[in-house]
Amino acid sequence: MRAQHPSTLAYKQLGPLAIQADVYAPAGQPRPVILWLHGGALVVGTRRSLPADQLARYLRAGYAVVAVDYRLAPESKLDAILEDLSDACRWVRETLPRLAPVNPERLAVVGHSAGGYLALVSGCCVTPRPQAIVSFYGYGDIRGPWYSEPDPFYCQRPAVSREEALAAVGAEPLAESTEPARWDRYYLYLRQNGLWPREVTGHDPHTEPGAFDRYCPVRQVDASFPPTLLLHGTADTDVPCEQSVLMAEALARAGVHHELVLLPDAPHGFDQEHSAVSAPAARDAFARVLRFLDQHL
Repeated sequence: MRAQHPSTLAYKQLGPLAIQADVYAPAGQPRPVILWLHGGALVVGTRRSLPADQLARYLRAGYAVVAVDYRLAPESKLDAILEDLSDACRWVRETLPRLAPVNPERLAVVGHSAGGYLALVSGCCVTPRPQAIVSFYGYGDIRGPWYSEPDPFYCQRPAVSREEALAAVGAEPLAESTEPARWDRYYLYLRQNGLWPREVTGHDPHTEPGAFDRYCPVRQVDASFPPTLLLHGTADTDVPCEQSVLMAEALARAGVHHELVLLPDAPHGFDQEHSAVSAPAARDAFARVLRFLDQHL
């Protein structure tokens, strides 16, 4: 199994839908594992978006990397997505060691944006819990006004009608998509109208606030939550950096080892290849990720 060319395996089969994992596990002694989760607001994205420079650094540091897909909303609701998260972790622990040189007892979950949210959820809903979590500009609260009210930043763009938005999505479950309209039409419509929590979960945050507690890691932290690294740019216009601050405060109250890295003036996706990857702040932040993983794995 060559590091540069992953083995693509289905970790889950739902009728005709195969949910895939790309496994990067160089030959040799079993390595600790990073389960990598893509962003895309849970409505778009693919495991293939793992930045090549970050993958290379993880592999050079001695880790195996498993980048996974999961079902997307609104065709599948959040309960199904969290089921996929749990099943992916279980597959890495129980099945993957028979297929690749990995040590599943040393597992970290790393995610970006919505993947960062899912990484934080793994600290609550996955059994056994991972040994470490890294959340790049993720969020711990999906009920708050930032998501359940019209967003001022996205409202600056031309309004998207509900008809336009729904034309960008379908009815059949899917587990990866790079279709631009899912972001430019559907997600934009959700943010302009504060509808993301309702469309993704099937619950209304205004009339059923209690239904969201189990979906919000910031409300589920206890002393057994895994060590967590939170990274966020202060100029993030998609996910407020306050989301990582609030998560750090919850971890502190529970006595959980954590680190909060706020990057001044950095945007959403500050570490991505299309952004300032080569900027010193982004490089330093990723170096902290590797140090954190080394410490806990």
